[in-house]
Amino acid sequence: MKMHFCIPVSQQRSDALGGRYVLYSVYLDGFLFCRVRYSQLHDWNEQVSRLEAGTTHANLAHCPYFSVTMDPNVLRSDVFVEFLKLAQLNTFDITPKKAYLDIFLPNEESIKIEIITSDTAERVLEVASHKIGLCRELLGYFGLFLIRFGKEGKLSVVKKLADFELPYVSLGSSEVENCKVGLRKWYMDPSLDSTLMDCRAALDLLYMQAIQDIEKEWAKPTQAQRQKLEAFQKEDNQTKFLELAREVQHYGYLQLDPCTCDYPEPGSGAVLSVGNNEISCCITLPDSQTQDVIFQMSRVKCWQVTFLGTLLDMDGPQRTFNQNLELRFQYSEDSCWQWFVIYTKQAFLLSSCLKKMISEKMVKLAAKNPEMQIEVPEQSKSKKYHIQQSQQKDYSSFLSRKSKIKTAKDDCVFGNIKEEDL
Repeated sequence: MKMHFCIPVSQQRSDALGGRYVLYSVYLDGFLFCRVRYSQLHDWNEQVSRLEAGTTHANLAHCPYFSVTMDPNVLRSDVFVEFLKLAQLNTFDITPKKAYLDIFLPNEESIKIEIITSDTAERVLEVASHKIGLCRELLGYFGLFLIRFGKEGKLSVVKKLADFELPYVSLGSSEVENCKVGLRKWYMDPSLDSTLMDCRAALDLLYMQAIQDIEKEWAKPTQAQRQKLEAFQKEDNQTKFLELAREVQHYGYLQLDPCTCDYPEPGSGAVLSVGNNEISCCITLPDSQTQDVIFQMSRVKCWQVTFLGTLLDMDGPQRTFNQNLELRFQYSEDSCWQWFVIYTKQAFLLSSCLKKMISEKMVKLAAKNPEMQIEVPEQSKSKKYHIQQSQQKDYSSFLSRKSKIKTAKDDCVFGNIKEEDL
């Protein structure tokens, strides 16, 4: 999966000899990931360049974008992962050692696992899944997330942890209150449930999450459906429960926190639910009435995430910033293309969900047409397909306000990093 890196903040520092250097704050999916020097990024750039077949060594000072994330061999290489692991550990002054980490299941109960503080999310997921008996070949259908429970038990998914992230460090360094590491399914097509039904642990997880989604009102059964679901739940008939749950409105969708959008007018309040190849918006109108609007992914041409933040403590030793994010997407309506804007701190999570829906659709197309070719998304890492490029484009890089209309280049990790640019 493509990741979103941004360097919105830099700090002037002095070394032991009195020389000055710039320390860059690297944000991943909108959250501080690490702080590194230019020389570290340059050396890393040189090492990763050598891994890319047919690629000459990139000069970071002259290369506006350095593309690595679409190459799975690079993404999973020791050079890539070890650099990011050390950068995250050093930034937050964490030493590798044994520790215990609570992983919260969808029923809001937790399992305690023993880890090393330098274990990646991929490794932690393996340990957690082994403890609950989840089949190894099904790991790609699940992921680790930072989650929180707010007032009245409201669930909020803060972000999905990237495979190379260190959950112990990300959790400890998060500025979001009451954050926890949660295990949840990670696919947007409810029909994929059928692939997991033969594994007892996977079935349990699906059942827990379905109950949680209904209790949190993410999924919205009719009264008749609710009565049948309650009956199946009393019988502990998980299979029948899930079969009926798949017919429930918004089953398997991820619901974002309340946000604002520019439709039908700027500043309109909205609650977004994403899944099953659509973006479902419940919009609050000025007269306090609500309007349900559904955007089909088949009519989305492209989207981009834009950073609208402002720097704080401009002259201090550690420059910080207040971030606001927007996701805008181009949509075909009445035979014309129109931009819609959503203002939410979960813009990167929303972008990941959109990409997930497209990749799952591509896999289905590949299954129907063997001549098409695609690299299969996360849940099928062991297999390989190939596909022609989709007409839907993702311009979801982290853009500044002044350049938000300009489409970003695909697959970019770091932009042209110069002190005068930050």
